[in-house]
Amino acid sequence: MPPQDATRRAGYRGVPHTADLRVEAWAPTREECLAQAVRGVLASCLDLTGAAGVRRREVVLRADTDEDLLADLLDEVIYWLDTADEIPVEVELTAVPGGLRAGLHMADTRSLPATGAALKAVTLHDLRFGPGPDGWRCAVTLDV
Repeated sequence: MPPQDATRRAGYRGVPHTADLRVEAWAPTREECLAQAVRGVLASCLDLTGAAGVRRREVVLRADTDEDLLADLLDEVIYWLDTADEIPVEVELTAVPGGLRAGLHMADTRSLPATGAALKAVTLHDLRFGPGPDGWRCAVTLDV
């Protein structure tokens, strides 16, 4: 859980996990919690200081559950990292029927210093995402 005084704000943190990457995120809204999860995952492997978006990508994700939506969004981020050496430095998320519209402001990763292991895939083990008394919370593990 985030520190008590941070429960009403948005944020993320890395959580120790054997041989994988685990990130927890929290925010007042579902969309901001998803955006915080993306930020937390990317900050674990790249130094984003000074990163600037050079292009925008739009994607609509559809999923049956919020957990699936979290996994799909992070899979999308990993896809662009793997195929185009790009990551979103700004994430604009809007709810749509049955899913989410994501506006991703992409930066070129070749100019960003690596700070952690390369991301491989989202795991479904112990994937959590949902509302709580202080807003939305999620936890996700990624293979690295």
